[in-house]
Amino acid sequence: MKTLLVMRHAKSEWGSPTSRDHDRPLAPRGLKAARRMGRFISDSDAAPELIVSSTAERAKTTAELAAKAGKWRSTMVTDANLYASDVDRVLDVMAGVDPNVDRLLIAGHEPTWSALVGWLIGGGRVHMPTAGVACLDLAHGGWADLDRGTCSLRWLVTPKTLKK
Repeated sequence: MKTLLVMRHAKSEWGSPTSRDHDRPLAPRGLKAARRMGRFISDSDAAPELIVSSTAERAKTTAELAAKAGKWRSTMVTDANLYASDVDRVLDVMAGVDPNVDRLLIAGHEPTWSALVGWLIGGGRVHMPTAGVACLDLAHGGWADLDRGTCSLRWLVTPKTLKK
């Protein structure tokens, strides 16, 4: 069985002097949330073997902080096709993942992430809040076999639900 973790980037800093959307950093709240989610993923025995992140600064930083906080032994790569993308482009990226990888985390953006999760579980309205992670199981096939309704939702967790 394959496990797909779909992680939306954490809260970004809208007041940043950066003029480009692609370069927006995380807000202090986002830094904490990314770390919290990384620890949760490890505690859930779902640490990914491979992380594929959008090239946007906020997505990369979210994945890096989560990996460090969760003490993951993951390889991380970035892919520009996960920035300002759609479901089809994300599926193309995942189809290129090594079939020997059993646990994959993709880090990216709305509204694509909500649409992707809803599509993979066969429908329904899904909302991915900032730093939220959906854990999906693909019982049969590999990354190139992802299609509508081929996954089941194991859990969807947000940083807010993990606050003590």
